[in-house]
Amino acid sequence: MKIKLEREKCIGCGSCQAVCPKYFELAEDGKSHIKGSVKDEKTNNEELEVAKIECAETAADTCPVQCIHIT
Repeated sequence: MKIKLEREKCIGCGSCQAVCPKYFELAEDGKSHIKGSVKDEKTNNEELEVAKIECAETAADTCPVQCIHIT
């Protein structure tokens, strides 16, 4: 499974970090960052392959701008 983050849409509210600190943290620019992720240079999105989604699904559900996607 893959966790994707559209950083351009992120407003830096920190809700993802609050519910899922295993995968999310706030970066120096104040926006969310997926720990250990790979950045897509074309889209500026971050992606992380994981075996288990765990709390990331809750983070996606709580994001007010819906910039976290699970595929």
